[in-house]
Amino acid sequence: MRAHGFLPLIALMLALQGCGETVERRAISVDQQKLVDRMRAAGATDIDANGRADGGMSVAGKLGGRLFGIAVPARWNRQAVLFANGYSIPGTPVSVPADPVAKEPSGGYLTAAYKDGFAVGQSAFDKPAMAVKSGVANTLRLREWFRRLGTERFYLGGASMGGNIVMALIEKHPDAFAGAMAACGVTGDWETEIGALVDLRASYDYFTRGTDYALPGDKALDANGLSPVPPTGLGFARPLWLMWQIRRMSAPIGALFKEARRNPGGAEARMVARIASVAGADADPGSFMFAIMTAMVGMDDMRASFGGVVYGNRKKIYHSDLLTEAENAALNRDIGRTDADPKAIAFADQWYRSTGRFRTPLITVHSAHDGLVFAQQGRLLAARVKQQGNDGRLIQLWAPSQQKDIPGAGLKGWAHCGFTPQEGPQLWQALHQWVETGQRPDKGT
Repeated sequence: MRAHGFLPLIALMLALQGCGETVERRAISVDQQKLVDRMRAAGATDIDANGRADGGMSVAGKLGGRLFGIAVPARWNRQAVLFANGYSIPGTPVSVPADPVAKEPSGGYLTAAYKDGFAVGQSAFDKPAMAVKSGVANTLRLREWFRRLGTERFYLGGASMGGNIVMALIEKHPDAFAGAMAACGVTGDWETEIGALVDLRASYDYFTRGTDYALPGDKALDANGLSPVPPTGLGFARPLWLMWQIRRMSAPIGALFKEARRNPGGAEARMVARIASVAGADADPGSFMFAIMTAMVGMDDMRASFGGVVYGNRKKIYHSDLLTEAENAALNRDIGRTDADPKAIAFADQWYRSTGRFRTPLITVHSAHDGLVFAQQGRLLAARVKQQGNDGRLIQLWAPSQQKDIPGAGLKGWAHCGFTPQEGPQLWQALHQWVETGQRPDKGT
């Protein structure tokens, strides 16, 4: 999902570091052991329970063959908060933290709930990359298992692709959760989100064609540019292969932006401006890298996951005020094209295109400048909620956009899910208060 130095690479490095990580072992109490026994009776297998320094415990295991990780506080209030994680690079391991408080996946949302006495956790999906349908099913399985343990109320959270899972859950299962939160999520639909990635990749390919800044690999918009998975026989080198492929993709983009910033009046700066103008994107290295890299390594998986191509630009007329009439005509004649598959669009609508019809109190947070899930996703949800007359069940917040260093690139770019450490706990507190009191918090909360 990211170029060199971005989240996929960081996640990969953390995964590699975790391979040899040792977790301090602590005994659990007699009462905790009884709860573990109930967990096993409720259907969990491969259970590994470990005491926490605060008196709670973490429990890793499997449900229906899928990994899960939870943390249960010492004074559990018989309520739970479940979390749906985001997209991962195709071919990477499917996993979740064994202790979602020690290795917080939600930016502080789960930890804040845990401190308030809630059990917290998440389930792994069936596959890496695009996994909305299984994310919904596996989160519901974890919820049902918690219910068998006597859990009385459930909250939900999700980020990025997980935000789309949140929308599917609260709209398809209106009684399952008392409150929900989606951060930097695909709260609109996949056709729009993938379309933004494809348009940017197509625009970049067009304007960099024949230059030193052209991307490597296959130029077909409905296929991977480069494979994230090594050739047969090189599976042992998968992490290094992926890092190499990410560098290959990110290097020309980084070089283009460095030269554009070195010479703001030069050809490279004009190239960046034109690419962004045609695609309707931020002229920003993070926005270019996040989107283009996702399309470059994720398109094969998206096609397989949706059963075809979700977004087509065959009839789209591209235009930029930065181009002459003749240049716009040449752009539309020569830019890369692809066709959508109606069956794939139908599947993507099912998993998932939001409708704005939900009963669960929902807080969403977006940034005006996000390197991957663009602001239009928040605006789409707001428009659909308004159309349904459902404004009273949605609080939509806009957090300040964050510029982050791109490690090893010497550039800063708009972050994806670039929230501050304070914002996750604030989201939890606002949602919890809303559900408990029935009073919708002030939007500025």
